[in-house]
Amino acid sequence: MRIFKFGGASVKDPEAVKNVARVLQHEGTENTLVVISAMGKMTNAFEVLIDAYYNKKNNLNEALTFIQDFHFTMLQGLFSTESHEVYSKVNSLFGELSGFMIRNESRNYNYVYDQMVGYGELLSTIIVSEYLQEIGIQNTWLDVREFIKTDTDYRDAKINWELTEQIIQEKVNTTQLNITQGFLGSHEQQTTTLGREGSDYTAGIFAYCLNATSVTIWKDVEGVLNADPRVFSETQLLEEISYAEAIEMAFYGASVIHPKTIQPLEKKSIPLFVRSFDDLTKKGTKVTKGVLLKPLTSCFIVKKNQILISISAKDFSFMVEDNISHVFRKLHDYQLKVNLIQNSALSFSVCVDDKFNNFEAFYAKLQEMYVIKSYKEVTLYTIRHFNDEAIDSIRKRGKSIIRQINTETAQLVIQENMHS
Repeated sequence: MRIFKFGGASVKDPEAVKNVARVLQHEGTENTLVVISAMGKMTNAFEVLIDAYYNKKNNLNEALTFIQDFHFTMLQGLFSTESHEVYSKVNSLFGELSGFMIRNESRNYNYVYDQMVGYGELLSTIIVSEYLQEIGIQNTWLDVREFIKTDTDYRDAKINWELTEQIIQEKVNTTQLNITQGFLGSHEQQTTTLGREGSDYTAGIFAYCLNATSVTIWKDVEGVLNADPRVFSETQLLEEISYAEAIEMAFYGASVIHPKTIQPLEKKSIPLFVRSFDDLTKKGTKVTKGVLLKPLTSCFIVKKNQILISISAKDFSFMVEDNISHVFRKLHDYQLKVNLIQNSALSFSVCVDDKFNNFEAFYAKLQEMYVIKSYKEVTLYTIRHFNDEAIDSIRKRGKSIIRQINTETAQLVIQENMHS
């Protein structure tokens, strides 16, 4: 049994959907379960719809029409006649969505979000499944909510592993081609979602429960690179990565593979491949128990738009456990995500993401008790398996404010040169 996962970019338009069919024809369709995300940027479009619905905004009809038009344009590009039964299936899903918006009385945003956003995946998989049937690729469409069972922690649901494994092993016919949704689960009759990188995680869950031989994530890149090609002019394909190394890289912010996806695979030593859906001759990257990294080269992880905060006591006393724990409580309260920590006797520095624009409020609060210095719009570079040359290449990008080095990892906070 193999698990394939196709993200939004691989089903963003009719040509992309036809390419998914090409991949399946090339790789074979027996003993395969395919997990598919919402099409293109449809999750974002659904978030606009949810916001309009929940906050009673006047762009509700416009947001819904945008989603409907996108999917009907997709249908017109894939099916020769509007009498095809896929149209009634898609209309039925839009009817369910509208019905929820009329009936719902809940004011729990996370609950409402989960009941609505999943229609992106349901629509996507119905369209792909019907298109494959149309061109002669037999497949079975599965509603993932009947298989993956969770708690009611909406938007970040936890898996009920025992029940999920039992249902999947009993109900999935592993000899055929199955098409299902990523990101979704259910608790009783309510839809839940699995949080960030949920579709990759779905692939990992099915792989674990079905004792799959492999998971392949199909992307628009040739595999996992040692650096972001948008930031570095020279990059190298990583042919092999160990599970542990993939988790380390994800911890520091690399968008390699989410640790949640790796963990179920690691438990059963199931290899994960990241491959290009454009060039099927390329082997891509293999994540497995074996080699730490092949080739063993420096890997660069970049976090832009960071804020470096240096905090010290007003009376020049030591920064010790008591005031450090107070600072951390405030960082948590103001939703500032910490990406680097450095402390000395008199000061404590953190590099943070201010995703929710709470820094000014945090600064005002802590100024009452501490002396605070901040550097805005700095960049945090993390280098795994660094050498002197790798560190020097980053230092050339601007003024180095903090440098922190341990055995395998170097981190530098840089005020970038304007031209870099």
